[in-house]
Amino acid sequence: MSSILPLTVKDAAVRRRGKTLIGPVDLTLGKGGVTIVVGPNGSGKTTLLRMLHGLERLADGTLDWAVPVEAARKRQAFVFQSPILMRRSVRDNLAYPLQLTGTSRSEARQTAEEWARRVGLSDALTRQAMVLSGGERQKLALARALIRDPEMVFLDEPCASLDGRATREIEEILTRAAASGTRLVMSTHDMGQARRLADDVIFMLHGKVHEIGPAAKVLEMPETAQLRAFIKGDIVE
Repeated sequence: MSSILPLTVKDAAVRRRGKTLIGPVDLTLGKGGVTIVVGPNGSGKTTLLRMLHGLERLADGTLDWAVPVEAARKRQAFVFQSPILMRRSVRDNLAYPLQLTGTSRSEARQTAEEWARRVGLSDALTRQAMVLSGGERQKLALARALIRDPEMVFLDEPCASLDGRATREIEEILTRAAASGTRLVMSTHDMGQARRLADDVIFMLHGKVHEIGPAAKVLEMPETAQLRAFIKGDIVE
């Protein structure tokens, strides 16, 4: 099966009610690794992820996958900051995306149980998703995104409201996913997390890609005063 990557973005822009939210953006995402998107609140991180995933319509420019767009969409997933879960059990939440693709109920449930084990939710299989803790909900959302073996996953600040232990557990899941070949693109406000996870970094400012490059270079030797200030924790406007 041909890879959906690279993803090539050229002069892309998103507008809403006459206001430019993103753009113009030029970037290329190749195979493998973890891209971390950082930037101040309102800089465009979430809109960038939504645009790349296809949740935002382009006003200008192009976004080209290595395969037809419909094929690319079937092989990627999106994890929201606040998980969108079904009012069903953990097992049913995990089995549902598999059943949508024609997997038998028994096979889907078996795979769901395996993924629950992988993310530490084996004891919660029969519990309703809505009664899970914040960390458990995010683990469920991650497992549901990964259960179909996507080539690429976008994540919008998945650890934003979690404590240290839950954050560590989520990062362990992400590290295993990346090691298995899943391409991850994730926004975060946590620079420590960016240093722990990133292979490369995108710094967003005012709806544009302000800096982009290997994590070691971008985070340790930033080229612009704005990124240097952001890394120090100063206010960037």
